Formats: sequence, structure tokens, C-alpha cells
Amino acid sequence: MKNVGEAQEAPTGAPQDELGTGERSTRNRVARSILDHGPSTVAELAGRLGLTQAAVRRHLDALVADTVVQAREQRVYGARTRGRPAKVFALTDCGRDAFDQSYDKLAVDALRWIQERFGGDEAVVAFARARIAEQATAYRRAVEAADPERRTEALAKALSADGYAATARSAPVGEQLCQHHCPVAHAAEQFPQLCEAETEIFSELLGTHVQRLATIAHGDGVCTTFIPKTPPATKAPKISETNHNASASTAGRNPA
Repeated sequence: MKNVGEAQEAPTGAPQDELGTGERSTRNRVARSILDHGPSTVAELAGRLGLTQAAVRRHLDALVADTVVQAREQRVYGARTRGRPAKVFALTDCGRDAFDQSYDKLAVDALRWIQERFGGDEAVVAFARARIAEQATAYRRAVEAADPERRTEALAKALSADGYAATARSAPVGEQLCQHHCPVAHAAEQFPQLCEAETEIFSELLGTHVQRLATIAHGDGVCTTFIPKTPPATKAPKISETNHNASASTAGRNPA
């Protein structure tokens, strides 16, 4: 999990920025303790972390508000004693995903195995295209349902629903599709075929050539794709107009 750090509560009267850092650090320690030890009561967390129960409750309230942990009744095995069961706090799926896990390494290992066993780079390209094509089913519905001038925005919303935190904005002679998060950035760093397949599908969905300007996988802060403005289709002149223009262009000239 991000910001896992110091064990100290921020002292009273600390500067605001230091207080914020201390709060985040202690909050991360509370969540980490639940990850390491399982669902825990306030008293158990206070004892393990050397904090007051009041401090633990305050951090738990914030973690619950952020959907990182959830409260539930403690499971009782055997005869239940009198009184209400103690409340314990457990990590949610969102909270568990916030901690560093081995999914990235698993993805890279799987892609490398595909590359070595099933045809080298061509096999990785085939996998990347199949993967994004399956994802693109929802993207296609969103784009096709939108007005032509709002298709990039519709694609951005569909990407955001898949965790890419995407936005669309105007740019000189076109638009920019910006993805502020990439769930596969670490794998794409070693296998750029994932980015290339994504760019191809964007071009197909939007019906125009697009250009990838930056990617998180290459160390940029945002994945940025440029979508040029499609010039309005020009109508072919009618035959009668063509004949008229041809006559006008030769007016005053001696025939050959």
C-alpha cells in the first residue's frame, strides 16, 4: 500500500504538511496490521500499534469512509458469551488491492512464457489484440451510441469504467485522450505490444488514424493519444456543374 511508513502519531502543533504525512502513515499502519493479522478489534489494533483506542477509532473511521476497511461482528466459535459480539474491522477488496501484490509479476511471467513457447513477438501481439478486442466490446457500444463530435469523450468514460481514469480534451486541430492510470503499466513497460494493440483499437473505434504521444509505461505521467479532427466530407460536384465550369473556364478561348 502506498505511504506505508513511520510508526509515530503526528505530535500536536506539528506543521500542517507534517501532520498530514503522519496521519497517512499511521492510517496505513492500521490497514497493514489488519492485512497481516486478519479482522481485528479496536483493542487488538491499539495493542499491536502502541496507539490509544481513541486514535485507532479515528483512523478506522477514515478508512471506512474510504472503503478500505469495513466493520462487522466478530465470528464466535463455540458457546457464545453474554453481550453483543465485539466489532472487528476487515479489509475490503478495494483495501486489499491497495497493497502491493504480485499481479504485475504474474502478468509479465505469463507474457514471457507465451513469447517463448508460442511464436515469439507475434504470439504476444496476438494475445494483446485478443485481450483489447474483448475489452473493446463495451467501448464500441459507448462510442457508437454517441454523437460523432462526442465519441472521444464517450470512449474516455468507457475507459474510466475499466479503471483507466481517462479524460478527453480539446487540442489544436484535434483532441487528446488522456489516461491518468494504467492497470497494466508494469507489464506494458516490458511488452509494448499491449500499448500498440490499444492504440490500434482506438483508431478502429474512432474511425480515424490516432497517434500515441506518451505512455505511463515509458515513464510519462499520462498516456496521451492524439485524435485529429476529421475534415468534413466534400460533396462531389454534379455533372451539370462540371460541364458548366468547364465551359466557363474555356470561355473566350479559340477552340483548338
